[in-house]
Amino acid sequence: MTTPEPQTTQAAEPTNAPGRAEMPVEGRAGADAVSGANEFISWGARSDVGLVRGHNEDSFLLQAPLFVVSDGMGGHAAGEVASSIAVETIGQQAPGTADDVLLGAAVESANTSVISATEQGIGKPGMGCTATAVIIDKNHMAVAHVGDSRAYVLRQGTLVRVTHDHSYVEELVDSGQITADEARTHPSRSIITRALGSDPDMYADHFSLEVGDGDRIILCSDGLSGMIGDGQIESLAVSSATPQQAADNLVAAALTAGGADNITVVVIDVLDDGVAEAARKKLLRRAGSISAIILGVLAAVVLIAMAFVRSEWYLGANGSTVGLYRGINGNFLGVSMSELVGTSAVELSDLPVAVQDQLENGIRVDSEEAGRAVIDSYHEQINAEKDRAAEIAETARSETDGADGGATQETTTTDGGEQQ
Repeated sequence: MTTPEPQTTQAAEPTNAPGRAEMPVEGRAGADAVSGANEFISWGARSDVGLVRGHNEDSFLLQAPLFVVSDGMGGHAAGEVASSIAVETIGQQAPGTADDVLLGAAVESANTSVISATEQGIGKPGMGCTATAVIIDKNHMAVAHVGDSRAYVLRQGTLVRVTHDHSYVEELVDSGQITADEARTHPSRSIITRALGSDPDMYADHFSLEVGDGDRIILCSDGLSGMIGDGQIESLAVSSATPQQAADNLVAAALTAGGADNITVVVIDVLDDGVAEAARKKLLRRAGSISAIILGVLAAVVLIAMAFVRSEWYLGANGSTVGLYRGINGNFLGVSMSELVGTSAVELSDLPVAVQDQLENGIRVDSEEAGRAVIDSYHEQINAEKDRAAEIAETARSETDGADGGATQETTTTDGGEQQ
């Protein structure tokens, strides 16, 4: 049974890589294929009844970022019921982010739902199923797992199985009694040690992994892993261009190997793990922080500079007279850095040339009072100079008048002598 995501789309597939002849999967009865994508991941899935079974008891769920594969057990009208209930419950109970604890709780809730369905007469007594679920949230992947369905991660050409089968033959492999290849053909390979639908206290394995751009995640029922080895799964996963091609090629290989069980494969490619975007945002935040610091420093510098400028005083030319200014004599970016705060009647022309030149450049004073005192001193100097000039002029005039009077008297005496 298939429970596809509502937004799945059928994309144009690249030409499949050449290889050995496999059984075609297109158009087969009892088969189902769905693919789709969003900005972070793309996926493809195929489920096939196989070549031996009369019906398909597998179910899968594509509800990005959630993906589930469930292998039903119990025969017709039982296994497919159990797996369908499981994927539906997981889809309803799963978290929206890669939280493996909550995802494990959703799988355990599915176990309760399967048991309750049996008690209510839905399906058949003894029905059960496996469940392997993942949530891929950017560079995080949560995994929850029960049974012998599997999850693999293909990274840089190397396939790694990340789940552990809950089966009798897996225990034999773990103890070193048989090899993984021998487990695929072992007569007790169908004995499951943990599954949904029988034990109310069943618990799910759950954990989290980091995934990255280019990683390929594969979920499958034992209809795939029981028919072909991990080496062939890796080879086909590496050589397939798209998730849908990978799912099709893996199912075709399992059919070619005998197709003894239902085969379900879900393949998800990580397109954008969000790490680059997170790094870009971090860089922007850091740049923003640095900019804020720079602006703060500049603001402080400006405030200090303004305080300094406002604490400065100087005397300068105000047209033809002397003015008192607050600030610094000059401009910054076309803006005057001073303001006229006091005028005077002191004419520049009344001051010495050297002082006039100094006033053109500004004569710094310590305060407004000091500046006004200097202006007063200019007044006094000018007045003193004018008084001295007046005295000199008066003296010169007196001397001139005295000289003129003596000359007149001398002329009169001489003339009188001549007359006598």
